[in-house]
Amino acid sequence: MFASIQSLGVRALAGFSVTAEADISGGLPGFTIVGLPDSAVKESADRVRSACKNLKYPWPASRITVNLAPADTRKTGPVYDLPVLLALLCASGQLPLPGPERAFVGELSLDGSLRPVAGVLPMALQAAACGVRELFVPADNAAEAAVAEGLCVYPAHTAAEVVEHLRGNAALTPAACTGFDPRQEGAFADFADVHGQPEARRALEIAAAGGHNILLVGPPGTGKSMLARRLPGILPPLTREEAVEVTGIYSVAGLLPPGGGLVTARPFRSPHHSVSAAALSGGGSSPRPGEVSLAHCGVLFLDELPEFRREALEVLRQPLEDGVVTVSRVAGSAVYPSRLTLVAAMNPCRCGYFGHPARPCTCLPSAIDRYRQKISGPLLDRIDLHVEVAPVAYEDLAGEAGGEPSAAIRARVTAARAVQQARYAGSGVCCNAQLPAALVRRYCRPGPEAAALLRDAFGRLGLSARAYDRVLRVARTIADLEGAGLGSALPGGVGRPGGAPRCAAPLTAAQVAEALQYRSLDRKYWYNL
Repeated sequence: MFASIQSLGVRALAGFSVTAEADISGGLPGFTIVGLPDSAVKESADRVRSACKNLKYPWPASRITVNLAPADTRKTGPVYDLPVLLALLCASGQLPLPGPERAFVGELSLDGSLRPVAGVLPMALQAAACGVRELFVPADNAAEAAVAEGLCVYPAHTAAEVVEHLRGNAALTPAACTGFDPRQEGAFADFADVHGQPEARRALEIAAAGGHNILLVGPPGTGKSMLARRLPGILPPLTREEAVEVTGIYSVAGLLPPGGGLVTARPFRSPHHSVSAAALSGGGSSPRPGEVSLAHCGVLFLDELPEFRREALEVLRQPLEDGVVTVSRVAGSAVYPSRLTLVAAMNPCRCGYFGHPARPCTCLPSAIDRYRQKISGPLLDRIDLHVEVAPVAYEDLAGEAGGEPSAAIRARVTAARAVQQARYAGSGVCCNAQLPAALVRRYCRPGPEAAALLRDAFGRLGLSARAYDRVLRVARTIADLEGAGLGSALPGGVGRPGGAPRCAAPLTAAQVAEALQYRSLDRKYWYNL
């Protein structure tokens, strides 16, 4: 007797189809699972047997062989418990065989209840893409599975509910399609609480408007962490496509709360400085997303940057440059998205008071040098904005008037992002920080005075080619914040729907000068010891 049930699996962030095949034959009673299963899948035999007994379904006293096809793809996790149980019931004649348009996922408790599993959203998207019309999932996974369009999702609390539905005795109620409301966001701290620090506030606004990475350098107690934790509150709302990407990452990582649907707030990740390179980039025997991917479309905050391990910081090079991170292991490789805004904070020296106007630094020059050299030049070069956070004056702290609220800043940031999205429509670029070199030449052209300023600064500051491009990107963001919209049409631009090319206005000397001042801090601290 033979039966097969459709199921799904997940590899990296992509789902794939799996067929659970059950064969009941003569011979000594036994239960074997094949098809490249991991330990969690092999243990499914005991969970299925106990659930079948406690649900009062007769257990076949025969040799049982279960194959999870395709056999050359490794199967991980307890997601196949439910389809294996249903395949056994169908093969033993206790249940009518469901058609291939129905798929099942879920972990079984010993009493037959269904527990939530990780990675349901990528599985649901794969199911919708490969012709599955009905997906049966644990009730706690229904909200994220219902994100997939064109798919009827049935939530179930126990395997018995699924069996009775298939028998036609008690129909399950489909889950409502998960809508998307960008206004439903997490509560972030407000910039109105920040007193003083106009330069740092301005730099964070530029970073938010263009998606730029930023480094805050200053003595202890100047508000570096306070400023960084308010950055997500001025970022534009997530689009539905971004929300689906972020939710898929958190689903695979098992970080979605039970019953959770789409993630609507931009992520904010702040790992401790003891984090390993694998935890930051992702990894494990079966690759899983790391902190750089969990911060996708959001903010990765690294406080006390020199305290992080050197090898951990160096894994940031690829994510910051390419927007993706590739994790390679013996079991295979995985590519995870990591388009994030990096916010790093550090003291100017180990004691923290180098350059402080009132407190003397107690560090030797050699100790200061060793402390700062923990940050490599290539990593520093990938950070667009270097900002000095000075001590706050007493008058600013004692004043009753707070700073500008996040809502007002966010309105300007959102308007600047809208200009960028219109300018780069059809190019795959969302913000200025993502501009490839070819498009930097097209959209970040300096005017004559700005070009002369750049020529002089390139030699005096010793800028690299990467730093040169990043200065131009930051200057373009400053222009967008000032309201510089789409300029006159010039040949070679990205075409509008009507066919006319699009180009941005030339950068002014003032915009380039402001962008350049955010590249001079590393020379002050790293080379003027």
